[in-house]
Amino acid sequence: MAFIDSTAVNIALPALQESLHGTVVDVQWVVESYGLFLGALILVGGTLGDLLGRRLIFVVGTILFAVASLACGASPNIQVLITARSIQGVGAALLVPSSLAIISTSFDEKRRGLAIGTWSGWTAITTAVGPVLGGWLVEHASWRWVFIINLPLAVAVTGISVWHIPESRSAIESRVDWSGALLATGGLGGLVFGLIESTSLGWRDPLVFGSLIAALGCLLGFAALEVRSPCPMIPLSLFRNPNFIGPNLLTLFLYAAVGAFFFLLPMNLIQVQGYSATAAGAAILPLILLMFLLSRWSGGLVVHYGPRTPLIVGSFVVAFGFILLAVPSVGADYWTTFFPAMTILGLGMAVTVAPLTTDVMNSVDQDLVGTASGINNAVARVAGVLGIAVLGIVMVWAFRARLDRTLDSLSLLPGILQQIHAQETRLAGLQPPASLDTPTKAAVTDLVRRGFAFAFRIVMMICAGLSLASAMVALFMVPNTGEQSGFHASR
Repeated sequence: MAFIDSTAVNIALPALQESLHGTVVDVQWVVESYGLFLGALILVGGTLGDLLGRRLIFVVGTILFAVASLACGASPNIQVLITARSIQGVGAALLVPSSLAIISTSFDEKRRGLAIGTWSGWTAITTAVGPVLGGWLVEHASWRWVFIINLPLAVAVTGISVWHIPESRSAIESRVDWSGALLATGGLGGLVFGLIESTSLGWRDPLVFGSLIAALGCLLGFAALEVRSPCPMIPLSLFRNPNFIGPNLLTLFLYAAVGAFFFLLPMNLIQVQGYSATAAGAAILPLILLMFLLSRWSGGLVVHYGPRTPLIVGSFVVAFGFILLAVPSVGADYWTTFFPAMTILGLGMAVTVAPLTTDVMNSVDQDLVGTASGINNAVARVAGVLGIAVLGIVMVWAFRARLDRTLDSLSLLPGILQQIHAQETRLAGLQPPASLDTPTKAAVTDLVRRGFAFAFRIVMMICAGLSLASAMVALFMVPNTGEQSGFHASR
């Protein structure tokens, strides 16, 4: 459910933007509201699973996710949709870490790599179904069905979980750090709000400036609280373990790039390249299928080569994939541009993801796998949230600068230029003023598409840089040992 939703929603963004008359800020919030609560509360979800039972929390999260999905599908406007997506993020924060913790506690260390590889494979194949199914639903029904499709899945998941998954808990006595969760959510929320809204309100706006100051206060308060808390949401002693720090820092860089990529690519394919929603979903399949087909194999790489080598190689390959994605312009042929890029990117992610996850889980004692899973998932989700927020600013700035410069060649009236400038936060969804004649409308539309392609190219190069940073982290901070010893953190 969670992985289908993550890719299907991105494919639905252009249709959603058009249907609800949203700007790029609005559609950013559709993605970010989900990622915000998932990233901030996934640590709580991991701890609740350790404390109350991983199966119980998994089932509760599944039900909440389904109810929120129904609300998303019935949303009458963008504000209701964003609220429902926030609740959906809370549900995902419960079910995602519990799923991996259930896997980790069900297998010994020797078989855990292959088990996590299998888990990664099934998440990959459901992720592969997401864009194609989402595109088909958008094209032949409505974007609303992208959310409603979760309901029958939730029924099946709940039944299977109750009947077949054994319950497990941590042997360590603990409690939920609700104060820490509140401060983390406030800090992350204020930071993301300030970054996203800066594109339309400006950095000097009191709302933007105030939210960033409040975010800083919340994050500092969170750090101070975690130091003193007897049962912290993040056991800081875990970060004395270099085996735990390295893969989490790598996760931060890599998933920031991946998050921005998955947010912007459907807009490029549908609004700029002219793909149908179904074709745009299918265009991503090489990436997802390679992750599925190779995930079990890559999960075993840690046993033979240790975690460092596949993480370095995989990150370099991912960087090359992003560089290839920076090549296509408007009207590019899929098979000679996007297909090779998707294939290379999928190969790199396949080599990286399962060893990365295995390395994180093997770096802690089994009683802390839920917490470790929660922290690593939180890092991945927060990285995606920040990647979309920060690189979204870069995207708008680059698009605006390019479009403003190229519009000068059309000698448009000041009033027409003002109307176009007012829509620049819609990016490729910008509509030429109705008062323009047909040839001028076509010229403006072409400039809009070329402006988006230019900005997309810049963002992909930044993503390549983040992937190279991931490789450097693996080189210098991840030990190249096949045997990973669990690290027990005092809570």
